[in-house]
Amino acid sequence: MTKIPYKIYLTEDEMPTQWYNIRSDMKQKPAPLLNPGTGKPLTLEEMEHVFCTELSKQELDNDTKWIEIPEPVMNFYRMFRPSPLVHAEFLEKALDTPAKIFYKFEGNNTSGSHKLNSAIAQAYYAKKQGLKGVTTETGAGQWGTALSMACQYFGLDCKVYMVKCSYEQKPFRREVIRTYGGSIVPSPSNTTSVGRKILAEHPDTTGSLGCAISEAVEIATTTEGYRYVLGSVLNQVLLHQTIIGLETQAALKKYGIKPDVLIACTGGGSNLGGFASPFMGEILRGEANYKIIGAEPASCPSFTRGTYAYDFCDTGMICPLAKMYTIGSQFIPSSNHAGGLRFHGMSPILSELYDQKLFEARAYEQTNVFEAAEIFAKAEGILPAPESSHAIRAAIDEALECKKTGEEKVIVFNLSGTGYFDLYAYKQFNDGTMTDVIPSDEVIREALAKLPKL
Repeated sequence: MTKIPYKIYLTEDEMPTQWYNIRSDMKQKPAPLLNPGTGKPLTLEEMEHVFCTELSKQELDNDTKWIEIPEPVMNFYRMFRPSPLVHAEFLEKALDTPAKIFYKFEGNNTSGSHKLNSAIAQAYYAKKQGLKGVTTETGAGQWGTALSMACQYFGLDCKVYMVKCSYEQKPFRREVIRTYGGSIVPSPSNTTSVGRKILAEHPDTTGSLGCAISEAVEIATTTEGYRYVLGSVLNQVLLHQTIIGLETQAALKKYGIKPDVLIACTGGGSNLGGFASPFMGEILRGEANYKIIGAEPASCPSFTRGTYAYDFCDTGMICPLAKMYTIGSQFIPSSNHAGGLRFHGMSPILSELYDQKLFEARAYEQTNVFEAAEIFAKAEGILPAPESSHAIRAAIDEALECKKTGEEKVIVFNLSGTGYFDLYAYKQFNDGTMTDVIPSDEVIREALAKLPKL
């Protein structure tokens, strides 16, 4: 048997040149986005008022299996791709487990996360369309950082609305965004009508992704030459992120490794969707079977405690309606929650696959997550992002279960980013002041009671 190196690298020639559209293999397609005014499926023309034309076409395309990655995007990818698949030998030893653990490392770029994979694609299509700039929201800041980098590469203006508590907790993330030329506003703010409305109703709010989305969409739709771009949830974003899963597949096949368990964190879906979609495609086509786990925060449990229904994608209720697992667009996670997994809903693609029971979801309390992050950092020498550490927690749990049973399973997870801008949260954990805030059933019921009546 060929010896497996500690880091498995693909060559540039082995990099995928197409994105994979999992919808082409789904018999039951994700439900369409709806116009909130008419309740009817969103048309291309309606979508173009908010999104770039080419991205709108990708959003609606349920049938094209492979979509060519434009050459300018491929050239940018080559700065940091292909990313390594790492055999976590030191973590295996620390856990004393017979399991074989691998992780795909997406933090080896300046943005520090996987978000750059879609940011550069969306910036490219905006530039190709002749736009002046784009607007967006960001939670923990990875997406805002990635988009500011991508926009400066193509000479676009970038306006970022950042969830207020993250804006206050992560000043250095803000400075990276500003260094790359992006402007950044804490959300909710007084710069938009929807922001002012939210502040009037909830003056002490610490913000949410739903709030920030509302503000970014308002600016995009009222400013000439701008469109809105999103870092997760949408079909187009999961499409671009499949570069992760396709590279992982190729790296595993290169050394004849067959995974048993595949894991990624879930907030809006870009991480799990991008990493796992190529493997889910194998399941849908009847070619293989895997155990796939989405790891989410107990403080914002869309999958594990949500309802599968149409809901607004934003708190201001101005965006299209998506059928997804949701805990309600009016739900605002506690500012105590350290990760960026703050969205109240989940990708329509993943929601449909989850409803078909093609993978499982687990919710983790953040102290438990940071315990796993510490174990991983000490063993593998990388400080993981809080978001990614949810996947680490699930992987460690699976490996410890193998220790009990003696099974030699192959566990592969996506290490989606680094935590060097999250030291405020690590300080809380190290000081013993970190706590777990889990929403009560009543809080979630109240948010779900405000679901739109269709």
